[in-house]
Amino acid sequence: MSKRKSGRNVHGIILLDKRLGVSSNKALQEVRHLFNANKAGHTGSLDPLATGLLPLCFGEATKVSALMLDDNKRYRVVIQLGVMTDTGDAEGEIILTKPVPDYSMASLIACLQQFVGEIDQVPPMYSALKHQGKKLYELAREGITIERKARRITIFELNLLENVQIEAGALGDSDQLVLDVFCSKGTYIRSLAEDIGHALGTCGTVKALRRLEAGQFNIEQAKTIEQLITMDEQALFDSLIAVDKPLEFLPAVQLSEIETVAIHYGQVITYHGASDISMTISTGVIRMYHADIFLGLGEIGLDGKIAPRKLFNMTNY
Repeated sequence: MSKRKSGRNVHGIILLDKRLGVSSNKALQEVRHLFNANKAGHTGSLDPLATGLLPLCFGEATKVSALMLDDNKRYRVVIQLGVMTDTGDAEGEIILTKPVPDYSMASLIACLQQFVGEIDQVPPMYSALKHQGKKLYELAREGITIERKARRITIFELNLLENVQIEAGALGDSDQLVLDVFCSKGTYIRSLAEDIGHALGTCGTVKALRRLEAGQFNIEQAKTIEQLITMDEQALFDSLIAVDKPLEFLPAVQLSEIETVAIHYGQVITYHGASDISMTISTGVIRMYHADIFLGLGEIGLDGKIAPRKLFNMTNY
């Protein structure tokens, strides 16, 4: 049997504009195949119904993916009022329909403002959260409903983009709201849509969803799979975003060659620029570089000593 050809050590981040109807994992594997990358992961999955910004991490960039999960997100969502589904979106089965009461623009805006700020939100059953080792959506598909504890999230902005009456369609006769939502990690837009529907005296479900921002990245920087497919190898690799880009909010230090060797061996070092720390760097997590090469993350104390916390190996194929 011939030995399977190994992939390449690709390091960096691709911002994908995920298309409708594919899972985040399938989208990841498509791009991973283009790079023939050994290691890959995504940061914050999008449902098949959702489109938009999906950061994909390759190689050493997977080490920062957990940090990127904590990023705030911005979405554009279309909410169908008067309809509720078992999944919270248009892919599910309709389980309830209710008439949509008349409401003024002022009452609608007032309703939306109730959800701005820190609020408690109950995660949907169709989610990847686990109960006794099993994902909730797996239980939901078995017809099992588990009581979920509310979680504290933050809605920073909730703006009405459009409020239109639509004709009868696949989801029935109802109003349609188009909202811009800027929110914290852990926010379920499907739950938000249902809660807004209830607050308006009816019900609601997500008809369409598009992610526009994730942390410092936005949809205008993203590439579609069709665009990536047409690129030659050089263009593909040129489109990779540096591994340390999501970490720019952390202070950085430049290490000498001797300090770099010691850090690679896991040793705590006394930083040569310790006398300047009080003026330029607070204690805590820092980025470490040598000759502008990103080494990883360390933790620095008031005494000027740096302990390695997460090291990166940027050796390419």
